[in-house]
Amino acid sequence: MTTLEILKTTRAAWPSVRDIPEESRNRLLTAMADRLLSESEAILAANRLDLEAARGSISEVMLDRLRLDEKRLEGMADGVRAIAALPGHTGRVLEDFTRPNGMRIQKVQVPLGLVAIIYESRPNVTSDAAALCLKSGNVCVLRSGKEAHRSSVAIVQALRHGISDAGGDPAILGILEDTSRQSANELMTAAGLVDLLIPRGGAGLIRACVENATVPCIETGTGICHVYVDSAADLEKAVKIIVNAKTSRPSVCNAEEVCLVHRDVAAAFLPMLRKALVDDRTAQGLVPVELRLDPAAAAIIPGVPAGEKDFDTEFLDYILAVRVVDSLDEAIRHIQRHSTGHSDAIVTEDAAHAQRFTREIDSAAVYVNVSTRFTDGGEFGLGCEMGISTQKLHARGPMGLDALSTTHLPVPRADNHTS
Repeated sequence: MTTLEILKTTRAAWPSVRDIPEESRNRLLTAMADRLLSESEAILAANRLDLEAARGSISEVMLDRLRLDEKRLEGMADGVRAIAALPGHTGRVLEDFTRPNGMRIQKVQVPLGLVAIIYESRPNVTSDAAALCLKSGNVCVLRSGKEAHRSSVAIVQALRHGISDAGGDPAILGILEDTSRQSANELMTAAGLVDLLIPRGGAGLIRACVENATVPCIETGTGICHVYVDSAADLEKAVKIIVNAKTSRPSVCNAEEVCLVHRDVAAAFLPMLRKALVDDRTAQGLVPVELRLDPAAAAIIPGVPAGEKDFDTEFLDYILAVRVVDSLDEAIRHIQRHSTGHSDAIVTEDAAHAQRFTREIDSAAVYVNVSTRFTDGGEFGLGCEMGISTQKLHARGPMGLDALSTTHLPVPRADNHTS
């Protein structure tokens, strides 16, 4: 089927998920989760083909992002079940008031319609996106990147089988057969069919969607995430936070890319940081982190001199840019200048410093003594997420059910029938 045919077929199926009770949607989701596990052999076989085709053309870190195994599939199924367990949002009355003229106004939460997602090499996005869309009463069309296409198609087939098992219309979930730039352009310009477009991927994809889309588009921005180690930081705590933020999964957008260190603690802290990220990881047979250091940091510990663009780069790899700053003021100015507005953190025991940092850093998530890796739909209680929005309208931060909804204003009563 062509992109246009898939969009029309999926949109035509919208009433079959929009107009059913919450319990029926939850049955669909539970059956989808069951099928992810019962069809794991086919999904993993498809994933092995994707990995084989991608090997040599993408980095080992990005291969890990693409890779599925039994544990990750179980996590995907658990995520779908977690969404099914969430309270329903569709049909909620958000406001209900009566005007002096007798007109009663309600603001009711309703689905958007057809949500399209363009994503690259993370096949788990397939089930996350499908589940969130269906739970919120929307239909969903997916456009996977070529690296993950076989995996994504196998996942969609399993999910559609689950939908059928539960008595639903499998057409509520579609995936494009075409992974070329043309199919992405068709989604961006499918006015009247696509109600919301969400790109999840690198800076180039997001920029192309934001600049070229004629349908509503959410900017899920890149993550140049900072951790600032304040003069009042607990240094042991700071090491643990940065180890998690940088190394737990460096290929994702909430991983730390820049470490700022106050000059007063730099001489004590930077050797601790290097030991944890370089020496200890090497001794354990793990990939060490390459530290790209500004001159002040390089005067304290060995590393690679930071280049001109290193403080404006989303590495998505075992690389960390490190800079020594003279004050909280300088740290805030640096983040304001270089952050992409995704997630930034301060490590400090000074409440006034923490309060000022959270007030002046204008990012989707701002943390005190917490790793940036917590910017995640599951960690925020959303089940999972459609993406992490770095814009301000209509959603910001991890996007869950509310971000896939809009409102309408039914007027159930009016004593005066004319204005």
